[in-house]
Amino acid sequence: MTVRHLSPEGLPRPVPYHHVAVGTGTRHVHVAGQIARRADGNPVAPGDLAGQVAQALRNTSTGLAGAGASFADVLRLTFYVTRWSPERTDDLMAGVAAVADEIGLVLPLPPSSLIGVEHLFEPDVLVEIEATALLD
Repeated sequence: MTVRHLSPEGLPRPVPYHHVAVGTGTRHVHVAGQIARRADGNPVAPGDLAGQVAQALRNTSTGLAGAGASFADVLRLTFYVTRWSPERTDDLMAGVAAVADEIGLVLPLPPSSLIGVEHLFEPDVLVEIEATALLD
C-alpha cells in the first residue's frame, strides 16, 4: 500500500481524521474541488449540508476511480464549507457517515482540513471537497 495513515501520540484526540499520512508512491492524483452536482450538472440537496457533503464525496470517489485510485490512496482531503460554524459539524459528519461504506471511505478520515468560506462559485453550493492521492 502506498499510503499509511496515523495519529501519533501527543496530538489532539478524538478527531474524525488521522493527523498524518505517509506516502511512498510516485504517481500523484489531484481531484479538483467536487460539489453536489450530478453528472448532468443538476444540483443535489439544495440547502442541505449533509446531503451536499454526501454527493460531493460520491463525486470525489468517481474522480479518484477515474485515475485508478480510491480513498485508501488519499493523502489529504480539504473541505471548503460556506458560512461555517462549529454548530454545523454534526451535519457535515452525517454526510460523511451516510456514504462512507458506499464509497469505501474508512473512518477516521485521511488527514483533512476544513476551511470556512463566505461563498463558493455558485450560491447554492455549500461544500466543495478536494482530494490528493498517491499511487504506486
